[in-house]
Amino acid sequence: QVQLVESGGGLVQPGGSLRLSCAASGSMFGIYTMGWYRQAPGKQRELVAIITSGGSTDYAYSVKGRFTISRDNAKNMVYLQMNSLKPEDTAVYYCNARIIGYEYWGQGTQVTVSS
Repeated sequence: QVQLVESGGGLVQPGGSLRLSCAASGSMFGIYTMGWYRQAPGKQRELVAIITSGGSTDYAYSVKGRFTISRDNAKNMVYLQMNSLKPEDTAVYYCNARIIGYEYWGQGTQVTVSS
């Protein structure tokens, strides 16, 4: 099975930036569609961004133009660059990997945007 470990979360002021990282185990990383999701207290987990094995990306409307997802298959890493952060971005951010019939999640990393 794939193991995912997120890092890079923390406290940042509105308008600031953070880069989240997700390290994946295994030798088959390149075949997975990777995604970042987030969940705020009392709310459902929502998609933030995805990137396919071929490098195609898609974003939630709320983060489009501010966040960028990328991957480095040689390093088994996926990243989420977050710019122009807003208080509404505060949540636990989770890394996700999926292929047909399988889905894996990381433990999450907290992002707090506050003055």
